[in-house]
Amino acid sequence: MTQQKKTIPSMVKDPKLIEKRREQIIEAAVGLFISKGFHKTTTREISRASGFSIGTLYEYIESKEDVLYLVCDAIHHEVEAGLEAVLVETKNGADKLRAAINGFFHVMDKLQDRVLLIYQEIKSLPREAMRYVMAKEEQITSIFEEILSCGMEDGSLRIQESAVKLMAHNIVVLGEMWAFRRWSLKKYYSLEHYIDIQTSLILRELTTD
Repeated sequence: MTQQKKTIPSMVKDPKLIEKRREQIIEAAVGLFISKGFHKTTTREISRASGFSIGTLYEYIESKEDVLYLVCDAIHHEVEAGLEAVLVETKNGADKLRAAINGFFHVMDKLQDRVLLIYQEIKSLPREAMRYVMAKEEQITSIFEEILSCGMEDGSLRIQESAVKLMAHNIVVLGEMWAFRRWSLKKYYSLEHYIDIQTSLILRELTTD
């Protein structure tokens, strides 16, 4: 079942102003959560870094957990947008997969600290918000499932239907590994080299009998 997006109440009625202010809050909170951690960061520090008073902050959110939820949702939105952008002009399933791997891994590099933040702090979210964030993770994985199924149908990829979901998860984990283990991997590989090697290994598995 698709998880419903959490509605965060606001005292402000202008949707554009809400979006603008929440973007400021997200950017300020991300830096603080990464440097200090979620629990050690105060809402007063978030308001100060956002450029407005604590009273103004509470016109747009109700709690610090709301801020973390907004951060997680914004990160997933950017990941999905990055994937969709690279799939526009691809032809068959194999081409889509190459483009998606390249796009996803680049997004993981761009958002590496934020991706790590989600996995470190997701447990701090209320249960329903956590379920929504986890469902968004599944949604990203499902994009790769659809690409793999497309490749099966057009004959450009060879994979048993029962293995599609597992392979999709494998690809997502390989992309996230660049974020989680960058401290070690960057000693030996550039991002492009890492993408080339992983893409080659994945496609070799999916294009040979």
